[in-house]
Amino acid sequence: MRDRSCREEALQLFPELKPIEAELEIYESLLRRWQAKINLISSATLGDVWLRHFADSAQVFAAAPHIRRWADLGSGAGFPGLVTALLLKSTPGAVVHLIESDQRKAGFLRAVSRETGAPVVIHAERIESVLPNLAAEVGGVSARALAPLSRLVQLAEAPLQKGALGVFLKGEEWRDELTAVEALGSLSCESADSRTRKGARVVVVKHKVSPS
Repeated sequence: MRDRSCREEALQLFPELKPIEAELEIYESLLRRWQAKINLISSATLGDVWLRHFADSAQVFAAAPHIRRWADLGSGAGFPGLVTALLLKSTPGAVVHLIESDQRKAGFLRAVSRETGAPVVIHAERIESVLPNLAAEVGGVSARALAPLSRLVQLAEAPLQKGALGVFLKGEEWRDELTAVEALGSLSCESADSRTRKGARVVVVKHKVSPS
């Protein structure tokens, strides 16, 4: 019953998930199957997958729907990057680079992408080895529950310098992290309340344009 109510709430919050509902059903089924073998998400959230993970991830796409090419850092079980990819599935030229150094988690991402047709490229390597090479081709960088905001902007420095947006899903600690990043002076930060988690925040970061 909890699963059903969460699913309905997720689809109400983000109607854009409706066209990919069948793919998300496949995703959920694989997630539950693989969760028995490896720890992909907190088991306590298995009954809340649609709201806690699918809808939460959809906030990245909602924050920057114009971006077609993404790099997702520390993708883990695919949140938010794989959900972004599914939302872009019908968009010509769209691709999401999922960067996940854990080989077993990368295997899970491959399984979901095969079954759903998500437009992804999976990199089973460290972020520092992959992202600089993608800097010129991605317009957005995303992450959730990976690292403090200051570390995320450090990791994403190359694409941010080339004009990419950073869209990061942050928890209750967002305020102090945002203050630390704004103190750097070179970055512009905007944030909005999370639509799925009270006290959480969607933070959008970009390099300030130097005056000509």
